Amino acid sequence: FAPDAVIGTVHGDVVSMMVGGVAALLLQMLHPAVLAGVWDHSNFRTDMLGRLRRTARFIAVTTYGERTDAEAVIARVRAVHAHIAGTLPNGTPYRADDPALLAWVHVSEAWCFLAAWQRFGDHRLGMAEQDAYYAAFAEVGELLGAASLPRDRAGTDRYLQTMRPQLVADARTREVARFVLEQTPANPLALPVQRMVMQAAVDLLPAWARRMHGLAGSPALMRPVVTSGTRNLARTLRWAFVDQ
Repeated sequence: FAPDAVIGTVHGDVVSMMVGGVAALLLQMLHPAVLAGVWDHSNFRTDMLGRLRRTARFIAVTTYGERTDAEAVIARVRAVHAHIAGTLPNGTPYRADDPALLAWVHVSEAWCFLAAWQRFGDHRLGMAEQDAYYAAFAEVGELLGAASLPRDRAGTDRYLQTMRPQLVADARTREVARFVLEQTPANPLALPVQRMVMQAAVDLLPAWARRMHGLAGSPALMRPVVTSGTRNLARTLRWAFVDQ
Protein backbone atom coordinates (compact mmCIF):
# COMPACT_ATOMS: atom_id res chain seq x y z
CA PHE A 1 0.00 0.00 0.00
CA ALA A 2 1.05 3.60 -0.50
CA PRO A 3 3.04 5.12 2.38
CA ASP A 4 0.22 7.57 3.14
CA ALA A 5 -2.61 5.02 2.89
CA VAL A 6 -5.05 5.04 5.80
CA ILE A 7 -4.46 1.32 6.38
CA GLY A 8 -0.86 2.15 7.24
CA THR A 9 -1.98 4.73 9.76
CA VAL A 10 -4.32 2.29 11.53
CA HIS A 11 -1.98 -0.70 11.46
CA GLY A 12 1.03 1.31 12.58
CA ASP A 13 -0.25 2.21 16.03
CA VAL A 14 1.15 -0.32 18.50
CA VAL A 15 -1.28 0.03 21.39
CA SER A 16 -4.48 0.29 19.40
CA MET A 17 -3.43 -2.77 17.39
CA MET A 18 -2.74 -4.68 20.62
CA VAL A 19 -6.17 -3.79 21.96
CA GLY A 20 -7.85 -4.45 18.62
CA GLY A 21 -6.02 -7.75 18.21
CA VAL A 22 -7.21 -9.10 21.55
CA ALA A 23 -10.75 -7.90 20.88
CA ALA A 24 -10.64 -9.57 17.46
CA LEU A 25 -9.62 -12.91 19.01
CA LEU A 26 -12.55 -12.69 21.42
CA LEU A 27 -14.98 -11.83 18.64
CA GLN A 28 -13.66 -14.44 16.20
CA MET A 29 -13.91 -17.33 18.66
CA LEU A 30 -17.66 -16.85 18.98
CA HIS A 31 -17.91 -18.65 15.63
CA PRO A 32 -17.97 -22.40 16.39
CA ALA A 33 -15.69 -23.29 13.48
CA VAL A 34 -13.07 -20.71 14.45
CA LEU A 35 -13.13 -21.96 18.02
CA ALA A 36 -12.82 -25.57 16.85
CA GLY A 37 -9.86 -24.72 14.65
CA VAL A 38 -8.08 -23.07 17.57
CA TRP A 39 -9.03 -25.86 19.98
CA ASP A 40 -8.18 -28.78 17.69
CA HIS A 41 -5.21 -27.50 15.71
CA SER A 42 -3.52 -24.70 17.66
CA ASN A 43 -0.88 -24.72 20.38
CA PHE A 44 -2.35 -21.54 21.84
CA ARG A 45 -2.06 -22.90 25.39
CA THR A 46 1.74 -23.06 25.16
CA ASP A 47 2.51 -20.44 22.51
CA MET A 48 -0.02 -17.62 22.72
CA LEU A 49 2.70 -14.98 22.39
CA GLY A 50 4.09 -16.77 19.34
CA ARG A 51 0.66 -16.78 17.75
CA LEU A 52 0.25 -13.06 18.37
CA ARG A 53 3.74 -12.34 16.99
CA ARG A 54 2.98 -14.29 13.81
CA THR A 55 -0.25 -12.36 13.35
CA ALA A 56 1.57 -9.06 13.91
CA ARG A 57 4.22 -10.01 11.36
CA PHE A 58 1.55 -10.95 8.81
CA ILE A 59 -0.17 -7.59 9.28
CA ALA A 60 3.15 -5.73 9.01
CA VAL A 61 4.28 -7.48 5.83
CA THR A 62 0.93 -7.21 4.06
CA THR A 63 0.56 -3.55 5.02
CA TYR A 64 4.08 -2.17 4.60
CA GLY A 65 6.08 -4.79 2.71
CA GLU A 66 6.85 -5.19 -0.97
CA ARG A 67 4.09 -6.88 -2.95
CA THR A 68 6.22 -9.98 -3.55
CA ASP A 69 6.84 -10.36 0.19
CA ALA A 70 3.14 -9.89 0.95
CA GLU A 71 2.15 -12.47 -1.65
CA ALA A 72 4.69 -14.93 -0.22
CA VAL A 73 3.41 -14.64 3.35
CA ILE A 74 -0.19 -14.92 2.14
CA ALA A 75 0.71 -18.07 0.22
CA ARG A 76 2.25 -19.58 3.36
CA VAL A 77 -0.88 -18.86 5.39
CA ARG A 78 -3.09 -20.36 2.68
CA ALA A 79 -0.94 -23.49 2.66
CA VAL A 80 -1.41 -23.86 6.42
CA HIS A 81 -5.16 -23.31 6.14
CA ALA A 82 -5.42 -25.99 3.46
CA HIS A 83 -4.44 -28.66 5.99
CA ILE A 84 -6.76 -27.58 8.81
CA ALA A 85 -10.12 -29.35 8.89
CA GLY A 86 -12.29 -31.15 11.37
CA THR A 87 -15.75 -31.73 12.73
CA LEU A 88 -17.69 -29.63 15.20
CA PRO A 89 -19.17 -31.31 18.30
CA ASN A 90 -22.56 -31.36 16.53
CA GLY A 91 -21.10 -33.25 13.56
CA THR A 92 -20.78 -30.30 11.17
CA PRO A 93 -17.53 -30.42 9.15
CA TYR A 94 -15.34 -27.32 8.95
CA ARG A 95 -12.31 -26.22 6.97
CA ALA A 96 -9.98 -23.31 7.72
CA ASP A 97 -9.93 -22.38 4.03
CA ASP A 98 -13.73 -22.04 3.83
CA PRO A 99 -14.23 -18.63 2.14
CA ALA A 100 -17.17 -17.75 4.39
CA LEU A 101 -15.21 -18.62 7.53
CA LEU A 102 -12.22 -16.60 6.32
CA ALA A 103 -14.60 -13.69 5.78
CA TRP A 104 -15.72 -13.83 9.41
CA VAL A 105 -12.12 -13.89 10.66
CA HIS A 106 -11.17 -11.01 8.39
CA VAL A 107 -14.14 -8.76 9.13
CA SER A 108 -13.77 -9.33 12.88
CA GLU A 109 -10.16 -8.16 12.66
CA ALA A 110 -10.95 -5.19 10.45
CA TRP A 111 -13.78 -3.98 12.68
CA CYS A 112 -11.74 -4.34 15.88
CA PHE A 113 -8.57 -2.76 14.47
CA LEU A 114 -10.48 0.27 13.21
CA ALA A 115 -12.61 0.57 16.37
CA ALA A 116 -9.43 0.53 18.47
CA TRP A 117 -7.85 3.25 16.33
CA GLN A 118 -10.98 5.38 16.62
CA ARG A 119 -10.84 5.09 20.40
CA PHE A 120 -7.09 5.19 21.06
CA GLY A 121 -5.47 6.64 17.93
CA ASP A 122 -4.18 10.21 17.75
CA HIS A 123 -7.09 11.38 15.57
CA ARG A 124 -10.45 10.02 14.53
CA LEU A 125 -11.07 9.03 10.93
CA GLY A 126 -13.97 10.43 8.93
CA MET A 127 -16.41 8.12 7.20
CA ALA A 128 -14.63 8.33 3.84
CA GLU A 129 -11.34 7.35 5.49
CA GLN A 130 -13.02 4.49 7.34
CA ASP A 131 -14.46 3.23 4.05
CA ALA A 132 -11.00 3.49 2.48
CA TYR A 133 -9.55 1.40 5.31
CA TYR A 134 -12.10 -1.37 4.88
CA ALA A 135 -11.63 -1.37 1.10
CA ALA A 136 -7.84 -1.62 1.38
CA PHE A 137 -7.84 -4.34 4.04
CA ALA A 138 -10.40 -6.30 2.02
CA GLU A 139 -7.77 -6.71 -0.69
CA VAL A 140 -5.66 -8.71 1.76
CA GLY A 141 -8.63 -10.78 2.89
CA GLU A 142 -9.57 -11.63 -0.67
CA LEU A 143 -6.03 -12.78 -1.45
CA LEU A 144 -6.31 -15.08 1.57
CA GLY A 145 -9.44 -16.60 0.06
CA ALA A 146 -12.22 -14.77 1.91
CA ALA A 147 -15.44 -14.28 -0.04
CA SER A 148 -17.92 -11.40 -0.33
CA LEU A 149 -16.09 -9.03 1.98
CA PRO A 150 -17.73 -5.70 2.81
CA ARG A 151 -15.65 -2.78 1.60
CA ASP A 152 -17.05 0.06 3.68
CA ARG A 153 -18.21 0.88 7.21
CA ALA A 154 -21.92 0.44 6.54
CA GLY A 155 -21.41 -2.93 4.87
CA THR A 156 -19.20 -4.10 7.72
CA ASP A 157 -21.78 -3.16 10.34
CA ARG A 158 -24.49 -4.99 8.37
CA TYR A 159 -22.30 -8.07 8.00
CA LEU A 160 -21.67 -8.31 11.75
CA GLN A 161 -25.40 -8.15 12.44
CA THR A 162 -26.20 -10.85 9.88
CA MET A 163 -23.59 -13.15 11.45
CA ARG A 164 -24.95 -12.98 14.98
CA PRO A 165 -27.34 -15.96 14.62
CA GLN A 166 -24.35 -18.18 13.73
CA LEU A 167 -22.36 -17.26 16.85
CA VAL A 168 -22.21 -19.38 19.99
CA ALA A 169 -20.59 -19.12 23.41
CA ASP A 170 -20.08 -22.28 25.45
CA ALA A 171 -17.70 -23.65 28.07
CA ARG A 172 -14.87 -24.04 25.53
CA THR A 173 -15.34 -20.49 24.27
CA ARG A 174 -15.10 -19.11 27.78
CA GLU A 175 -12.07 -21.26 28.59
CA VAL A 176 -10.16 -19.95 25.58
CA ALA A 177 -11.25 -16.37 26.31
CA ARG A 178 -10.11 -16.72 29.91
CA PHE A 179 -6.76 -18.06 28.75
CA VAL A 180 -6.30 -15.09 26.41
CA LEU A 181 -7.26 -12.51 29.02
CA GLU A 182 -5.35 -14.01 31.95
CA GLN A 183 -1.94 -14.40 30.31
CA THR A 184 0.89 -13.71 32.76
CA PRO A 185 3.57 -11.34 31.41
CA ALA A 186 7.21 -12.37 31.63
CA ASN A 187 7.93 -9.22 33.63
CA PRO A 188 5.59 -8.95 36.66
CA LEU A 189 5.98 -5.16 36.55
CA ALA A 190 4.07 -5.19 33.26
CA LEU A 191 1.01 -6.82 34.83
CA PRO A 192 -0.94 -3.59 35.55
CA VAL A 193 -0.42 -2.36 31.98
CA GLN A 194 -1.40 -5.73 30.55
CA ARG A 195 -4.57 -5.83 32.63
CA MET A 196 -5.47 -2.35 31.42
CA VAL A 197 -4.96 -3.34 27.78
CA MET A 198 -7.03 -6.50 28.23
CA GLN A 199 -9.86 -4.57 29.86
CA ALA A 200 -9.69 -2.00 27.06
CA ALA A 201 -10.11 -4.88 24.59
CA VAL A 202 -13.15 -6.20 26.46
CA ASP A 203 -14.64 -2.70 26.53
CA LEU A 204 -14.07 -2.39 22.78
CA LEU A 205 -16.27 -5.39 21.97
CA PRO A 206 -19.87 -4.85 20.92
CA ALA A 207 -22.10 -5.15 23.99
CA TRP A 208 -23.77 -8.26 22.59
CA ALA A 209 -20.39 -9.99 22.23
CA ARG A 210 -19.46 -9.17 25.83
CA ARG A 211 -22.77 -10.62 26.99
CA MET A 212 -22.18 -13.82 25.03
CA HIS A 213 -18.77 -14.24 26.63
CA GLY A 214 -20.10 -13.38 30.07
CA LEU A 215 -17.48 -10.64 30.31
CA ALA A 216 -18.05 -7.44 32.22
CA GLY A 217 -17.20 -4.12 30.68
CA SER A 218 -15.55 -1.53 32.88
CA PRO A 219 -17.95 0.00 35.43
CA ALA A 220 -19.23 3.43 34.41
CA LEU A 221 -16.86 5.23 36.76
CA MET A 222 -13.84 3.16 35.70
CA ARG A 223 -14.28 3.14 31.92
CA PRO A 224 -12.92 6.68 31.46
CA VAL A 225 -9.91 5.66 33.56
CA VAL A 226 -9.23 2.59 31.40
CA THR A 227 -9.75 4.57 28.20
CA SER A 228 -7.58 7.51 29.19
CA GLY A 229 -4.87 5.23 30.58
CA THR A 230 -4.74 3.27 27.34
CA ARG A 231 -4.67 6.50 25.31
CA ASN A 232 -1.78 7.78 27.41
CA LEU A 233 0.10 4.52 26.87
CA ALA A 234 -0.51 4.78 23.12
CA ARG A 235 0.65 8.41 23.11
CA THR A 236 3.82 7.53 25.02
CA LEU A 237 4.76 4.71 22.65
CA ARG A 238 4.03 6.87 19.60
CA TRP A 239 6.38 9.51 20.99
CA ALA A 240 9.04 6.90 21.77
CA PHE A 241 8.97 5.44 18.26
CA VAL A 242 8.98 8.82 16.52
CA ASP A 243 11.87 9.98 18.68
CA GLN A 244 14.07 7.05 17.58
